[in-house]
Amino acid sequence: MDLDSIALYRKMLTCRRFEEAIAVLWHEGPISGEMHLGIGEEGINAGVLDHLGDDDAVALDHRGTAGMVLRGVDLAAIVKECIGAADGLCGGMGGHMHLFSKGHLAASSGIVGAAGPTACGFALAAQHLRPGTVAVAFFGEAAMNQGMLMEAMNLAAAWELPVLFVCRDNGIAITTASASVTGGDLEVRARGLGVLGKTVDGADVEMVWRAAGEMIDRARGGRGPSFLRATCTRPEGHFLGDPLIRIARSPLAELKPRLGPLASATTSAGGAPIAQRVGSLGRIISMLGRTARSQLGPAHDPVKRLRKRLAITSDALVTLEQEVDLMVKGAVDKALASVTTTGEEASR
Repeated sequence: MDLDSIALYRKMLTCRRFEEAIAVLWHEGPISGEMHLGIGEEGINAGVLDHLGDDDAVALDHRGTAGMVLRGVDLAAIVKECIGAADGLCGGMGGHMHLFSKGHLAASSGIVGAAGPTACGFALAAQHLRPGTVAVAFFGEAAMNQGMLMEAMNLAAAWELPVLFVCRDNGIAITTASASVTGGDLEVRARGLGVLGKTVDGADVEMVWRAAGEMIDRARGGRGPSFLRATCTRPEGHFLGDPLIRIARSPLAELKPRLGPLASATTSAGGAPIAQRVGSLGRIISMLGRTARSQLGPAHDPVKRLRKRLAITSDALVTLEQEVDLMVKGAVDKALASVTTTGEEASR
């Protein structure tokens, strides 16, 4: 399989535009509840899933929207599912975190770390029923501290399952720096279980594509599981409306009403020692600074980075981007035009 950077760009842009459209619907109200987007992870999703065929399987986490898009699931059906419509992908019962398509062998779950056991189930079935096919699990670096994921990787190695574990590492576990709650190196940890490990820059889709291709070919050949850690940056934080992101984008407006309470808590009598409180405040400020620096720029944005490298005329690029925009808009318009959500359905 040859690298097709233009095709990868189209796939990444489709994911980006679709999730941006989902974000608009969330802000405007048709979609309620928490919304976890994968904006900034497109290079990882496209670089890995470009290698899969129709008989391969994918286990996704709570950021499964892009994975479903890349598997070819109908965009309008995903929109309807996020809205809670009875004719959504899962009958309006799953929402954006629990998407499932039997026909595409794709499943997502809001349970942190559950993609590991799910992918191993897919891989075990592939090993017995569909030799030569593989399964892929997507999860964040914090999920590597979940027991079920470690157990899944252990069995994958013991049984030589055809599975690729993909860790999308943005360095932050909701609002906690992952390094502060994670012992050792994740790649080394995987190798300790007998799983081949490698780390790549997730903002470089071509690098991800090459590494994933080698690992998936290895799995297809019956040589067991692999672990791919891909670093990334998510500009929307853990979920839309993430307070860390709000403060990082508008520090003066957001921090002004909080400065008084913070100062009082730091110097008040009782509680933890002053030095410990000051240290905690310093860590909060450090986290805010890191969040501000992590906002997507050309270096961190996989879509913008590849766009600069494409060997394509400007006219052809504009045409491609217009096609993607129209496709996404058409899918959203189609979904909204035919939604028949009742009050009971909307409250699911």
